[in-house]
Amino acid sequence: MRICGLAIAWIAAALLVLPLNPSPAAAAIVIDFHKSVVVKIRKSAQRMSVAVDGEVRYTWRISTGRRGFGTPNGTYRPKLMARHWFSRKYYNSPMPYSIFFYRGYAIHGTYYLSQLGGPASHGCVRLHPKNAAVLFALVRSEGKGVTTIVVTN
Repeated sequence: MRICGLAIAWIAAALLVLPLNPSPAAAAIVIDFHKSVVVKIRKSAQRMSVAVDGEVRYTWRISTGRRGFGTPNGTYRPKLMARHWFSRKYYNSPMPYSIFFYRGYAIHGTYYLSQLGGPASHGCVRLHPKNAAVLFALVRSEGKGVTTIVVTN
């Protein structure tokens, strides 16, 4: 397990200020370096849930790939994140708060809000731009390495 230098320095500083014979209250210091973010995409329900450390924080309506443009099933990690992105393949369409997870597939915001809740995309996972911003900020703060994206039927 790797611990960054800043964390080691923080732990060392904490140890210097702890009493040698700590009271029961002082002994209860817990440092959690392992968080997990799980994004579950259910194509049949056109819903996404986002859990942090096993607790579901968000459930949102989405749009996945329409007929002929399926969203691939599987388990992925975020590969690239971009606050502002435009599709090179589909008419320079805006893809705000993009989280790319497999080849050119991404989770991103959309301005076609009336289509949320049904398949409508060329394979990406679309969600409301406000929800995309929340997800983007969460993945950025917790880290791509602790985030898992699960796409199922």
